[in-house]
Amino acid sequence: MTQGHYLQYGCGWDAPDGWLNFDSSPTIKMERIPVVGKTLSALLKRNTAPFPDNVKYGDIVLGLPMVEQSCCGIYCSHVLEHLALDDFRIALGNTRTLLKSGGIFRLVLPDLAFYIHEYQSANSLTAALDFMCSSGLGDQHRNRGIKGLAGEILGNSRHRWMWDFPSIEAELRRAGFTDIRPAAFRDSADPKFHEVERWERWENCLGVECKRI
Repeated sequence: MTQGHYLQYGCGWDAPDGWLNFDSSPTIKMERIPVVGKTLSALLKRNTAPFPDNVKYGDIVLGLPMVEQSCCGIYCSHVLEHLALDDFRIALGNTRTLLKSGGIFRLVLPDLAFYIHEYQSANSLTAALDFMCSSGLGDQHRNRGIKGLAGEILGNSRHRWMWDFPSIEAELRRAGFTDIRPAAFRDSADPKFHEVERWERWENCLGVECKRI
């Protein structure tokens, strides 16, 4: 494959060297306010560990500050399920725009089919409760007060749209991707993806690999 960047978005705190790492958390901007940034951020968010220095702020829905067709590989882990359907479709379009011809896009996210199977096979009076909790579709608590409001603004933990393979395959094809297949942990022919994939993010989840035509 021709030379190009490897990029991951929604990276969180997992930002290996050799990758361009972007995350859309507003706390990145806050942490980098001189002198007071990290202290202020720690007061408002649940995870007090600062983002690594090689993580840049960037939102795939709004568009990342990258040249079109400059990437030979793009990866995202547990990102797309946090997007509303319209934003999800924009994110796929922006992802494809950044890939070179033949470039690989790998993604992993919760598998709706897995949760449905667990629900249907459960012999429990709490099956529905367990489904709502494990799938991330329900809210156990309503955040109140200033700190709760700040958590809603600075975080994006809620699942807004869930996917199984047939549904996400159709969306990827609609966005212009090809060679769409279910993917397993570290099964890519491009070993560069091994640097960003973590088993705990793939277990019982839906992995997909595809390419730009």
